[in-house]
Order: sequence, then C-alpha cells, then structure tokens
Amino acid sequence: MKQVELTPGYWISPVIKGGWQLSTGHSLTKSIEEDSAISDIQTFVSAGISTLDFGDIYTGVEVLVGKALRQINDPSAVHLHTKYVPNENFLENYDRSDARDIVARSLDRLGVSRVDLVQFHWWRYEAHHYLAALEELFILKEEGLIREVGITNFDLPRLQEMVVSGFKPASAQLQYSILDRRPEEGMVEYCIENGIGILCYGTVAGGFLSERYLNAPEPSSFETRSNVKYKLIIDDFGGWALFQELLTLLDSIAHTHQTDIGTVASAYTLAKPGVKAVIVGARNVSHLPNNLLIPEIALSPSESASIAAILDRSTGPTGPVYDLERYNERHRSIMHTNNN
Repeated sequence: MKQVELTPGYWISPVIKGGWQLSTGHSLTKSIEEDSAISDIQTFVSAGISTLDFGDIYTGVEVLVGKALRQINDPSAVHLHTKYVPNENFLENYDRSDARDIVARSLDRLGVSRVDLVQFHWWRYEAHHYLAALEELFILKEEGLIREVGITNFDLPRLQEMVVSGFKPASAQLQYSILDRRPEEGMVEYCIENGIGILCYGTVAGGFLSERYLNAPEPSSFETRSNVKYKLIIDDFGGWALFQELLTLLDSIAHTHQTDIGTVASAYTLAKPGVKAVIVGARNVSHLPNNLLIPEIALSPSESASIAAILDRSTGPTGPVYDLERYNERHRSIMHTNNN
C-alpha cells in the first residue's frame, strides 16, 4: 500500500487499523481472543496497513499491540498512534505530571522508547487546563519520547486556540464519514490552511455501512458499543429509511467496483480534501482484502452526484465536531470518561 506523508518526513498508510474494537468491554456479547488478535495485527502490517491506532484508555489494547510488535520481524516499520485522555474526574485540578506518567505507561506497555503519534483528547472545555496538558505533550516531543503530537475530537475554536498559542498539532482525528459531515463546517478548511492532517474514524459506522444491514429491519439490540454509538448517528442522519436508501445506492456502486459497501463508504471519505487516512475498526482479517482496496477506489462523477442527492436530504448530525458526544447525554453516555 502506497504511504502518505502526514507531516514532513513522517509517512503512514492511508488505511489505519483501529483498536477500539479490541478493547475489553467494547463487545457486549463476545470476548477478544488474544492470540487471534495478535496474529491479525501481524497480517495487517504484512499486507501494508502498517499504521495502528489505539489509546491509553482502550483497556488492554496497548499491551496487545506490544505483544504483537515483539513478534514482527521489523517493528520499526510499524507506525504507532496512541492517545492521551486524562480522567474526567481530575480535569478541574489537572496535574501536568499526568501527561508524562501516562505516556511513560504507554511506552512501557508497547515496549518502545518512542511512540509515533500521541493524540490528545479532553472531556470538558469548562475545565480550562487543556492547553497546559498539550504543552506537556510538546515537551515530551522535544525530549524524544513522542514523534508527533496530535489531537482528537476537539472543535474548531479550541484548535484555533492551540495554533495561536504555538501548539499546532500534526493531525486531528475526527469522526468524519458519509453519515457525519460535521468537520465540513469549518474544520476541514482550517486544517488544510494550516497543514494539519485529518485522520477519520467512523467511516463504516461501526459496521452499519455493510451488506449485513441492507434491507434489514431497524435493530433494537446491539452487539458492541460501536453499534450503540453509530445507531444514534444514523438517527440524526435522517433515520433508518433514508439510511436504507444510502445503503442501496452504495451497494450498487460497490458492485460496479467489485467490492463491498464499507469499502466504498471509506473510499468516499478518504478522497475528501484534507483527509490523510481512514481508520478501519477491523476486529479480524476477514475484510482485509477489501480494506486494501480503499485507496484504489475512485468514484465517478455520476456516482458522487447520486450520493450527494441522498446526503442533501440528510438532517444531520450538525454542529461542532464532537459536540453531541460531549454534551448530549444520549451520545455521551456511551463513553467511558474515567479509564485513566
């Protein structure tokens, strides 16, 4: 897989293997088989999806990735993207040493001396110490423990504040998909203007953008936290009927390109201006062949126009990036805010 330059001299795969699905407690019905998960990571890396995305609060995943690295012939070829997510309970009295402690723990879990990207998230803007926490990450970068500092789930005013303060992140990880275009309300343009790479999650909506749900009845029970989260996005998008129209169109386009719905949906987002990579939450290797096709799919003008016609009828979600997840209880209740 041809790599893309996220920042000068730092190249990543345009398809990133996500790790939330591998965390303890993500599945509501199944447990993770560690040996299979490690083997799958190795298979993805060998196939060219060499960038791994996970987080300090994804229970068990950093340890899992560390074990996989020790079994890979050239671990230096793997790009490691973790997160720093301070505990919500301590944001008002934030202690700067927390950043160093959590990053050190991540390095220990992974078994490395430097991590390629640490992506910073902050639960409540009302606690005003997020710039202090970000400054500490840049200090760790200067010390060589972090290659690049990124952010995740911040809105545009906070990103502008960071840049003005001298802490411009290398990347912004955002929920950005065919169903959720909130980043297009100013965030994308600003990232392009300032050379901040966009890394997208949610491009297959936790598996909803797949043949499994085509012509299926609206679900009332769910297997994973991703299912719960993205069903709310579908509701905000315009409901199950409009979603079915979109699935039907994507299925037709997928047949034209000899692939599947999820690949077309991810390719749609990867082709958006400013987007450097899409994060696929693959729990196993079953979708790997199609994941490898994502950068190769080019939608025709007529296909893009057909998609736009459905999206024009969508009712949302709207508003700042991650605002619903931060302040709307329906969305917020899915998150674990005190794992650190």
